[in-house]
Amino acid sequence: MDNETRARLEKQIDFILELDKEKTIFRQTSLSGHGRKENDAEHAWHMAIMAYLLREYADEPFDVAKTMLMILIHDVVEIDAGDTYAYDPEGKKTQREREEKAAERIFGLLPEDQGQELKALFKEFEDGTTPEAKFARAMDNFQPLLLNNSNGGGDWREHGVRYEQVYGRQAGTRKGSKILSEKTMEILEKYHENGTLPS
Repeated sequence: MDNETRARLEKQIDFILELDKEKTIFRQTSLSGHGRKENDAEHAWHMAIMAYLLREYADEPFDVAKTMLMILIHDVVEIDAGDTYAYDPEGKKTQREREEKAAERIFGLLPEDQGQELKALFKEFEDGTTPEAKFARAMDNFQPLLLNNSNGGGDWREHGVRYEQVYGRQAGTRKGSKILSEKTMEILEKYHENGTLPS
């Protein structure tokens, strides 16, 4: 192995080991029927499989493999920035700044070409304008919604979340999939009617 290859491989290994920390970042969403909160790595894995399985419901044709990779790296920045709860207005104020700083450091561990590639994918997800990003963001909304539904809306009750907050967040699903948005509304209306998600 020449020195250039060795140096490149060492950077890749450093990044791979850094990724392991994503397993320690816990979210506010409970696992389906298991009580404990999911971690970022579990969330990303679940979403990536969902993107493959539910791809037929996307409103636009999209690159499934690219979307799966985008999903797998979209929360890597939370290793530094921490998880920002979807319904935390104070945390939202500094989220973008914290995550951009984290993206520079974490993707900067890689060889420059790969670091730039993954940073661009992260930015594409955040911008949410390409077909891939729209569907990835739909998964980012739909996955916790499904888990919350499986737990009888317990996470919403725990945090005192209101119907309008969840409806507003689900704009990301509406931009990526009409069919999944219809399913989302069925779930939301059920919890609105039974008082779990009051207005």
